Amino acid sequence: MISRTALAFAGSLMAATALAQPAPEPRFNQVDLQAEVSREVQNDLMTATLVAEANDPSAAQVATQLNRVTAEALKTAGEFKTVKTRSGFTNTFPVYDRAGKLTGWRGRSEVRLESKDVQAMSTLIGRLQSSMQLGGVAFTVSPEVRRQVQNELLTEAVAAFRDRADIATKALGGRSYKIRRVSLNTGAFVPGPRPMMAERAMAASPASVPPPAFEGGTSMVQVNANGTVEVE
Repeated sequence: MISRTALAFAGSLMAATALAQPAPEPRFNQVDLQAEVSREVQNDLMTATLVAEANDPSAAQVATQLNRVTAEALKTAGEFKTVKTRSGFTNTFPVYDRAGKLTGWRGRSEVRLESKDVQAMSTLIGRLQSSMQLGGVAFTVSPEVRRQVQNELLTEAVAAFRDRADIATKALGGRSYKIRRVSLNTGAFVPGPRPMMAERAMAASPASVPPPAFEGGTSMVQVNANGTVEVE
């Protein structure tokens, strides 16, 4: 059993501890603010997907045709040292008639290209379109360029946040402000529109395809600053 003396001592100790802790700093006139800065950046990275399709009563023949076309495409792409190439999605599936009877097999395989050399990409795509279809083209800002621009925008975002804080302080009739919390978001990225030349290239006849022309366009890189200030 705990004695009254021990209880009194414990109560005194808790009271002393509470008195020793500093009183919480008062908070007043807190304002949540957001500032956004952005920059239009030239797209410097091009990606493309070439597609091969095959139909045959034999699944083995479908696979053989797709493997041959894909191997030839990868070999041709290997001649372009500035273009990164890899195999993409590949599948083979059965085809049935209305009665549910197996009538054949259909397959599809992809080759994906990536490069900053648009001219080399255009030439390679033109060569590959003799045996494959152009599935799609996209332009974007490369990771290293986007990271560099974001680092530069971080300073601008903080400056823009401080400008907002100055405006809020004057609007509230304050003399100064303290930043209580601020977070910077570099994830915002708005890609540019899909290039129109890609649509025309996809519609071209595979029999004889000249190198298609592409224009990379631009994208918007954004940085957001969100936080709370205390107006004094």
